[in-house]
Amino acid sequence: MKPDKQNKSKKTPESYSERVYRKLVNRTGLVSTNVRIEETDLHILAEGDTTEAATDLILQYRAQLENYIVKNPQFCASLDPLSMDKIAPPLIRDMFNAGVQAGVGPMAAVAGTIAEYVGKGLLAVGFCEVMVENGGDIFLQRTRDCSIAIFAGESPLSYKVGVKIVSSQMPIGICTSSGTVGHSLSMGEADSVTVLCGSTSLADAAATRLGNEVGRAGAGNGIQNALAVAREIEGIIGVVVICGESMGVVGAVELIQLDL
Repeated sequence: MKPDKQNKSKKTPESYSERVYRKLVNRTGLVSTNVRIEETDLHILAEGDTTEAATDLILQYRAQLENYIVKNPQFCASLDPLSMDKIAPPLIRDMFNAGVQAGVGPMAAVAGTIAEYVGKGLLAVGFCEVMVENGGDIFLQRTRDCSIAIFAGESPLSYKVGVKIVSSQMPIGICTSSGTVGHSLSMGEADSVTVLCGSTSLADAAATRLGNEVGRAGAGNGIQNALAVAREIEGIIGVVVICGESMGVVGAVELIQLDL
């Protein structure tokens, strides 16, 4: 079983595979920890080393997911929303819900869901400042405003534009899908679709759906098509779509110019 996303791409540039974007994070006094267990590869910022606590949380949540998939293989295989299993663990139910809301299969939410559950687990054991990044999908809880750079592959806008996240919006999920970067299935053509949402599970699933929508409308209308669909997904705070030199935004997004 490989609990991997359905929303990234057919191409894997060297810079992405090495996760060099992790080197660009401003730690602002926080401790950086990397924890990898099989396909789960997390970069965590917190007030102290999170290796032991994060490892325990990853093992716990991977076990829930793997055990559920063994008994319910369609959960892993479906690219379409599935009916809720009311007796499934909360993590699984969140993935079901995210898939239904976004109109995709539940595994489209797996990376964001793991990031959120590990992040909330770290908060529960006493950490107050936490960022958990899982394959570019982020769960964020800080007591100060933050800026998040958008990686958009070979687009000239990559790392040149970002979003400001104010402390009152947190905890928040910031998830990005791409049709030109990464390793997972995408049916779209966007260099990046970044979704802000109170639920990191929904942000991840919605990024998948909106990334797919960019390709369905053709190059000229793809961004507007994705933004139109975004307006129909309840719970989304904001969306940024980048395709080549073009960008579209919807919702409560404060864009910032970067020079990384």
